[in-house]
Amino acid sequence: MLYLLEFSPIKPDIGLILWTTIIFLLFWGMLGKFAFGPIKDALKKRDMDIKSALDKAAEAKSQITNLEAEHKALLAKAQEDRANVLKEANETKASIIDEAKKKAKAETDRLLNNAMLEIENQKKKALTEVKNQVGSMAIEIAEKVIKKELAADKNQQAFVSQLVDDIKLN
Repeated sequence: MLYLLEFSPIKPDIGLILWTTIIFLLFWGMLGKFAFGPIKDALKKRDMDIKSALDKAAEAKSQITNLEAEHKALLAKAQEDRANVLKEANETKASIIDEAKKKAKAETDRLLNNAMLEIENQKKKALTEVKNQVGSMAIEIAEKVIKKELAADKNQQAFVSQLVDDIKLN
């Protein structure tokens, strides 16, 4: 019996082994029920959250890729629209310039024609005036010459008087 009373950790007693095993199994069961279950649930929840986050990240990445493609398409369309607007503006500018040139040419031609007509009219008026003045001077000269000639000759005075009478009768 001495043997039972002596305690040795290297050679444990059967009762100690039995009670240690029972306590360990109870403790392990309680841990399984109260600790391992919630830890397992928390790990499953965390795993699902990570998977959900990865899915959302993949979805966000695909949306970003789509948005980048849309952005590039919009940018290309905007550049194309800008080029079309610039082309239309240049065409409009060219047509406005051509139209302005045509109007300016027409106005210049009209003004030139008006000036030529005015010059021609002034020329005719001046020529008429000169002719009238020359005619008046010729008549004055002729009148003076005729007066001088008529004053000297009586036959001519009689002829002139007869002509004057004939003119008055008509």
